[in-house]
Amino acid sequence: MPPLTVLCLASYDKGHKFLQEAKRQGCRVLLLTSLSLQDTAKWPRESLDDIFYMPDEEHEWNLQHMLLAVSHLCRTTQLDRIVPLDDFDLEKAALLREHLRLPGLGETATRYFRDKLAMRMRAAENDIRVPEFTAAFNFEKITRFVDTVPPPWVLKPRLMAGAIGIKKFEGRQELWDRIHSVGDQQSFFVLERFVSGDIFHVDSIWHRGEMVYAVSSAYGTPPLEVTTSGGIFTTRLLERGCEPDRALRAMNEHVLKAFELTDGVSHTEFIRSHADGAFYFLETSARVGGAHISDLIEAATGINLWAEWANVELAAARNTPYILPPERRDYAGLLVSLARQEWPDTSSFLDPELVWRMHRRHHVGFIVKSPYRDRVEELLKIYADRVRTRFHASAPPREKVRD
Repeated sequence: MPPLTVLCLASYDKGHKFLQEAKRQGCRVLLLTSLSLQDTAKWPRESLDDIFYMPDEEHEWNLQHMLLAVSHLCRTTQLDRIVPLDDFDLEKAALLREHLRLPGLGETATRYFRDKLAMRMRAAENDIRVPEFTAAFNFEKITRFVDTVPPPWVLKPRLMAGAIGIKKFEGRQELWDRIHSVGDQQSFFVLERFVSGDIFHVDSIWHRGEMVYAVSSAYGTPPLEVTTSGGIFTTRLLERGCEPDRALRAMNEHVLKAFELTDGVSHTEFIRSHADGAFYFLETSARVGGAHISDLIEAATGINLWAEWANVELAAARNTPYILPPERRDYAGLLVSLARQEWPDTSSFLDPELVWRMHRRHHVGFIVKSPYRDRVEELLKIYADRVRTRFHASAPPREKVRD
């Protein structure tokens, strides 16, 4: 049997372990990526059979040109799978799969993992608790929403990732000013009641429509606050088997079954309201979580979500069982902050639990690991205090927080 040929799409430099695992398993691995990354990305060339570049402007591709280019490639190459390695590549992969009639999420199915309005509508249809929301298409419906739902409200871009572009409003006039200011882009937003609460995420592996693995974690400062106010980003695994852990993993399973994820990985976020203590669904994805969350999970469990994503995709392509690797049951915490210094000196952080440190311009970051969750919490607090005093900056020059 000839080896499987996998085409990976990557508009950003990420997913190296997916590429390496697919190659290790004997696949022919092709990469289509942004031309702007040609001289900077550190792709594992030994794991690539070929690499192709798309001209881009800030990682945006001309989709018609991409479609024609990949179709031209198919004259001489039989593709078996197309895999998007970044959130912004999901629509590209769906378009190609639809056109070339390849397995995987098509354009409608992909909407549930990219479009914040589609997510909320699908969740509500399946009795999954979500904050009150409305599409931003119609002025009358927006007026009815602000008349009946108390502020604050958040206006969210439907197709951006995470907290990018989200704005919070306390008053009607500032909300309407923002809606009018976006002009013809108005329909690309969703309006939602702001829920004050603690944010959690569940990262999971799916095979044949079943959740085969999930780990739940809690953010420190909410990501929206980090994005808008320049705080310090932290997250850590929850205590296994505690009430929030059980509730979150069950809710995650409910969400992704409703959204019909079959084979792949997901990063899903929930909020526990300060007002009523209930969990609400915020958003999901069909990819590995960003911001080094996969490194956090690997430090605690030994499971690399990028590699397991490749394993799940290949098991589906070969119609063979997927076998989850053994799990280590430590705890870990992650801290990332923008830094005033171009290359922060973190050599004074010497705790034996420190297993990873970031090396990136105008950033500082750590992962700590321990068999004891209390020790992880203690170290995150100590490190956050030290980082805030010695390094923290809200916005160093021209830096964009993205892994």
